[in-house]
Amino acid sequence: MYFSAEKISMIQRIQSVWLLLASIASLLTFEFSFYSGYKIGNTVLNDLISLTASSNLLLIILAALTGIGSFIAIFLFKDRKTQLRITIMALILSVLSLVVYFSQIKNYEKGHFSLTAIFALLIPILLFLAVRGIYKDQKLVKSLDRLR
Repeated sequence: MYFSAEKISMIQRIQSVWLLLASIASLLTFEFSFYSGYKIGNTVLNDLISLTASSNLLLIILAALTGIGSFIAIFLFKDRKTQLRITIMALILSVLSLVVYFSQIKNYEKGHFSLTAIFALLIPILLFLAVRGIYKDQKLVKSLDRLR
């Protein structure tokens, strides 16, 4: 069976969806809270403080690089090796971002996880699905090249 270049690039569509969703979720972490509570040493007693990606310089850098990397990887569908590398790097950055989020929680006395923490938790899952899809496509193209 012969596959044209158009059909092979059509296979790439699901990874693009995962990467786009990961990029959007990464951008949403700047606005929506991961954790809300009362900070240790805060002089205002009734001041509920939210932990977002924009509340810490390291989180800003990690969330921005994850979102930009995911978005750039969408357009690299013709170079699967580079797309796979960038997506894996974004996956590592998103996991590192979660580690920073959980380490920042110790700065709060009382608090709770926000429902919108799902955005930060969803990013590594979406990137993993994209990596898996890119890898499967790479295997498919290699097997098609062997048949020629």
